[in-house]
This record gives sequence, structure tokens and C-alpha cells, in this order.
Amino acid sequence: MGTALSQSVDFAQLVARAGDGIVVSDAQGIITVWNQAAQRIFGFSEAEALGQSLDLITPERQRERHWAGYEKTMRTGQTRYGADVLRVPALHKDGRPLSIAFTVGLMVDAANTVTGITAVIRDDTQRWTEDRQMRRRLAELEAEAAQAKPKDLGASVPS
Repeated sequence: MGTALSQSVDFAQLVARAGDGIVVSDAQGIITVWNQAAQRIFGFSEAEALGQSLDLITPERQRERHWAGYEKTMRTGQTRYGADVLRVPALHKDGRPLSIAFTVGLMVDAANTVTGITAVIRDDTQRWTEDRQMRRRLAELEAEAAQAKPKDLGASVPS
């Protein structure tokens, strides 16, 4: 990134005012940056989130898989997801489940050693819920259509 750009952009303000949640965690998975949008999504204030493990927002049943991938990324300096949008379950402060969509970027030091991960996050719960409801309704309609076919065929044949 050019010096002119970094001098003209207030990055702290950019992170603070971004509409998407921005969460940065260090190599051990400790939260070091938590913006206002992350607070809106997850319910935890910046003071509550900073210094906490990512377990704060990771459902219990997902933690083993999450940490295996996180540790591999820290060890290898590569994420298998690249710029792909990931969709995973998460937890709100009040305990309700969330569905989030996010991208990740690796943070590196001057020696190009990975020092952490930045995640840019959106709450995807409404889309996920609507998609699930649509799939259920489609299954119901397909079941109704399968039951209606034999009756309709028999009724249309003249006696």
C-alpha cells in the first residue's frame, strides 16, 4: 500500500465506521480489534470482546474444527479459503445462534510471519433462515405433488 494512501486515510476511523464487523485476532486467537459493527452483530461491547478468545463467538460444537484450521493457518501462513466468503454458525452475547458470512485476511509482520487474522463479517442469519424456510416449503410442495399425481391421473381417465 502506498505511503500517500496511508497518509490520506484514517484507518482507525475506517475500521470504526465500517458497516461490516471487523474483528482482528492475534496468533493465539485473542481478539485485538473489535469495531462497532461487530458489537451490533454479536452484542458484545469492545471492552467485553478485546482480550477474549474467539471462543466468545464460536459455538461449542464448532470449536475443535475452528481451532484446528486456525492453528494450521498460523503454522503454514496460508488459509485454504483465500478470498472466498465463508458462512458459519456463530453466537450472540444473549446465546442465540447466528449465521455469519465473512472473508479473512492474514496479518503479517515485517518478516512476513503471520501474526493474526482479520475477518470482515456480516450477519447472514436472516438470509439463512429464509433459505431454510424456502427449502422446507419446497419439500412440502414436492411431497404434496407426489401424492396428488396418482389421484389426478386416475380421475382424468374416462370410465
